[in-house]
Amino acid sequence: MRLNDGQTMTLRAAGGHRIKVRLEVNAKARRLIIRLDERRREAVAVAPSSRQIEAAAAFAAERVDWISTRLQHLPEITRFEDGEIFQYRGEDCEISLEGEGRIARIHLGDPRILSVPGDPETTPSRVVRFLKKQAKADLTRAVTRHCEVLKVSAKGVSVKDTRSRWGSCTVDGQLAFSWRLIMAPPEVLNYVAAHECAHLREMNHSAKFWAHVARCCPDWQRQRAWLRLHGTELQAAGE
Repeated sequence: MRLNDGQTMTLRAAGGHRIKVRLEVNAKARRLIIRLDERRREAVAVAPSSRQIEAAAAFAAERVDWISTRLQHLPEITRFEDGEIFQYRGEDCEISLEGEGRIARIHLGDPRILSVPGDPETTPSRVVRFLKKQAKADLTRAVTRHCEVLKVSAKGVSVKDTRSRWGSCTVDGQLAFSWRLIMAPPEVLNYVAAHECAHLREMNHSAKFWAHVARCCPDWQRQRAWLRLHGTELQAAGE
């Protein structure tokens, strides 16, 4: 049977565990890649082209036990619903349906409260809408600061729900970021903004590039390490 982009296959790992692996084609990928989809609780085998789909499937099959172990250690999903606590700018924040009107608001306290009064069925989408708005505001301010330091200009700043990248920079200066960075500590968001602004000077990861990052974010290594350690927790929020 011919395998196709978007198809899901089931593999059996040690102990009889059934592992779901989704096949995906990504022209930007330079090689065969296995990544985890924290929200769907499945693995994704990425191929650079449709001609390599079969190779991606075989690549996943060879690593099924590793995939199984990684999936079992994924953090619990944080759902955006009444009473749930999630991370907002690196601190605990509890979702509450109490409040007046229809506008989502943050109330300071320990923990903070995100008030999203209204229909419980629309709570997840309204929480995400609020977080996207805050993320874009924080990232726009950070980009403005870093562009001034590096003497560059960004054509635009947008937020998306990306799963494989925290940020990106196009050749024409468009910067895009994951809105989930608003859940990370501000220093981490600041590092990712600095990283993408540095690409406005160097579209690579050379020594010159990292020197530009360091000008904007001297402790970038610490922030990058935090993101690598806790990034799966950010991706597991919002279902």
